[in-house]
Amino acid sequence: MTFDLFVDTSRKGISMALLETGAAHYTESIDESARGETASAMLDALLEKAGATLDQVTRIMVTLGPGSFSGLRTGVAFCEGLSFSGKRKLYGVSTLAALACFADAPESAAVVIRARKDYWYLRLNGKESFIETAQVVEALKAHPVKTVVVDEAALADETLQAAFKETGAATLLDKGQPLSKWGKLFDSVTPSLMLEANYIQPSYFEKLH
Repeated sequence: MTFDLFVDTSRKGISMALLETGAAHYTESIDESARGETASAMLDALLEKAGATLDQVTRIMVTLGPGSFSGLRTGVAFCEGLSFSGKRKLYGVSTLAALACFADAPESAAVVIRARKDYWYLRLNGKESFIETAQVVEALKAHPVKTVVVDEAALADETLQAAFKETGAATLLDKGQPLSKWGKLFDSVTPSLMLEANYIQPSYFEKLH
């Protein structure tokens, strides 16, 4: 019996999930207030809940951002440490690509999540951008999609809501979706022990502007 481990620290807190390879045995743990120092304890608790051991984990998938600097640094370093022995393969994926997997047809879905006030991270047609609200609306009108994966901020934004309605796109909230859906990315990502976080926009941007 082997397991895949999914780790996301690019959004709020830490999310982890274990999926038994080739089976439906799935266990997840989400703590939006968790910090880096609690990652090991969360993993221990998750393994115990799943009735698994770390030796049974053969693949790890971790999100590389966009997201908070400290969160991404913690997640990547933690997963690199787990993979350093060579007993398991490490896969780093864009957070936006991972969120797109929540849609039934990820390749034709868009993702819109908040970067900062009036700015958003957009994934559309495989391209990822850091753009203003008006640019998101323009892009969605130029390339309509059936589904847009959104965070709570995007779902609450009146301008974006109007654009979703005008283009006929259904919205899918990123919360409450199983991380195991990210497993389809294993086939398109090359494993690597050394990963770099994907910062679409530097964390210091807001301080300078």
